[in-house]
Amino acid sequence: MIEARKPPGAGHGTFGLIDRHRFFEELRIEESAVLLDVGSGKGDYTIALARAIGSAGCIYALDAWEEGLAQLTERVSRLGLENVRTVAADVNKGIPLLDGSVDICLMATVLHDLLREGTGEVALSETARVLKSGGRLAIVEFKKIEDGPGPPIGIRLSEKEVEGVVAPFGFKTERLSDVGPYHYLLIASHQKQPGPPSGVGDAPKRG
Repeated sequence: MIEARKPPGAGHGTFGLIDRHRFFEELRIEESAVLLDVGSGKGDYTIALARAIGSAGCIYALDAWEEGLAQLTERVSRLGLENVRTVAADVNKGIPLLDGSVDICLMATVLHDLLREGTGEVALSETARVLKSGGRLAIVEFKKIEDGPGPPIGIRLSEKEVEGVVAPFGFKTERLSDVGPYHYLLIASHQKQPGPPSGVGDAPKRG
């Protein structure tokens, strides 16, 4: 049974702060895609993505925050969306999906919280496991600037820091995009590795 406590950052949605047109333009989603939204919360990204992939696709909304998932379930029902599956799980303990079952995994302002709580190794290893070979990890993070909303600058991750964190898990950056005054989008493709990574490489220490 997962813990009832509210994870860091839960409830503070950022979808309304980004350039949504640019976000979808860079993500390049196919309508039949299988997506995973890690740390989905109340589901602003989930719902927008569910609409983008249509009925032929599927999106899993994963979060340890059960109250947020309950709100998402209610919203999904009200909107009549049938391609959303909520998953109550702690990504730091595992992702209850099959190997190679996901085309795109989204971590929207989630990675900095994973690293604040630990190394992020389990979460990133599990993300790599459930992605298909050639699948993509899309990371939205706060720019490492003093200005605007978001966590303290010491907790924020620069683009280079994110690249260093995900590279040991088989992720290679495809492109970086500016998706608003306070956020960037990093998209990395994944190639399956013969064995698990030994660590998190250049993961910065969290203060």
